[in-house]
Amino acid sequence: MYRTGVASLPLHGGRAPAWLTVRMRKLAKEVAAIMVDEYGTDAFLRRLSDPFWFQAFGCVLGYDWHSSGVTTVVTGILKQALSPTEHGVAVCGGKGRASRKTPAEIAEVGGKFGFSDEQVQALAYTSRMTAKVDNTAIQAGYQLYHHAFLLTVDGKWAVIQQGMSAADRTARRYHWLSDTTASLVVEPHNAIVGDVKREKALNMTAKTSEGARKASVDIAKEPARKVMRMFEAARPLHQKSLQDWLPKAEADPWHQSFDALRMPRNISWETLKRVYEFQPRNYEELLSVKGVGPATVRGLALVAELVYGEKPSWEDPVKFSFAYGGKDGVPFPVDRRAMDESIQVLRQSVEAARVGDKEKLQSLQRLRRFVPENAKNS
Repeated sequence: MYRTGVASLPLHGGRAPAWLTVRMRKLAKEVAAIMVDEYGTDAFLRRLSDPFWFQAFGCVLGYDWHSSGVTTVVTGILKQALSPTEHGVAVCGGKGRASRKTPAEIAEVGGKFGFSDEQVQALAYTSRMTAKVDNTAIQAGYQLYHHAFLLTVDGKWAVIQQGMSAADRTARRYHWLSDTTASLVVEPHNAIVGDVKREKALNMTAKTSEGARKASVDIAKEPARKVMRMFEAARPLHQKSLQDWLPKAEADPWHQSFDALRMPRNISWETLKRVYEFQPRNYEELLSVKGVGPATVRGLALVAELVYGEKPSWEDPVKFSFAYGGKDGVPFPVDRRAMDESIQVLRQSVEAARVGDKEKLQSLQRLRRFVPENAKNS
């Protein structure tokens, strides 16, 4: 997987017009069928989890290459275009209220694929935890509003979900892939795409946060009253909030609006009582407890540092770009061979699609406009 930094995903309002979605659905079905036939369902999932290919695919279908709407529209179109029985791939979930239907849709698709109840439950758990991690374990100011869970007949999965920052009106997309996810809580992403790289963002999924994760679990396994005393002991008398320990980033509007962590008002002590009764064995189990949200995670992480000296990572994990640079290796070098391969696969799929010559020509023209000049000339 190649990584090149930061991508532009400005928030755009409105929705794709009906005349466009009809054409997008037709072409998406053709490209998907060709890719599954030629490369298999696993390769199709891998491509969708490649942010460059995903964005280029949206461009080929006819959507704005740089818009945050690419995420919701492309996954929505794929949900309509893909048939579990025909393609062996299905899309569950979606934007807003549709995301809440993901577990039921996983069960429905699992029935068509012949999955056992245990498989279905495990997939539903994975869906829930990927959303929990990106909403809670990573705190960069983005609230998830879109969650798409892609599932194959072989039980492989991918997640494409997106969060929004109301403070600076930017979006951030998270790509997950079962083949590359060894742990749900330790650097699990295939890629994270965003317009803004925060100066400071709490990242409990970083490898360097391992000590803070373990300390957080140890703290949460103590009786709630003892945890409350830890919070109070960690706060000097002259300070009003653990917010004072948050690294400052004056130029970042999100940090200026960051909700203060005040004890005990923003901490659900009922939730910590449930955690104590559950006695989680690891950080994943801690996150899985209902009610454990951003304030609880942040509070435990800060106390882990102040009481036990286990520092969490404050480095923003956003790590992919196709919009800026790359030729000079800043912030990351471009894997040109992987980029060229992605473009070639899309081009061949469009050319082989059973659609009109005019549609093919327009799609290929959009793909050429999307490809950076340095990639064309390399």
